[in-house]
Amino acid sequence: MAKPYSNDFRQNVRQATLAVSAKQRELDGLKKSEASQLFNISRNTIDLWFRRKAETGDVKPKPKPKSQRDLKINDWEKFRTFVKAHGDKTQSEMAQLWEGEVSQPTIARALQKIKYSRKKNPTAISKETKPNEQTS
Repeated sequence: MAKPYSNDFRQNVRQATLAVSAKQRELDGLKKSEASQLFNISRNTIDLWFRRKAETGDVKPKPKPKSQRDLKINDWEKFRTFVKAHGDKTQSEMAQLWEGEVSQPTIARALQKIKYSRKKNPTAISKETKPNEQTS
């Protein structure tokens, strides 16, 4: 999701395009279309900000909605001990062994959250480098 424009920027654009009359939509010669080109934003964005100001009394961005997902694994210490005991199993097998109903992707996200990886540590492999052969 894109980062919303700052409140200062929104206020500046809005003040630059305040309407003297509803028909003209200009102040000091700056129309919404000119303001959109000047501030490099779409005219629709300016219209949305005016509409939001009329509806809510402010041009602040809407707050981001919180995740509605209900976490099925909440006790992280218990999950860490579970992973130590069953770390050799696949994620699907771990999902079946975990108390309660969880899916393989839930186990995958939980493993990622506790930073657990089954990857082997890389061993030091010495590579022999050959000098470049020069062609004559």
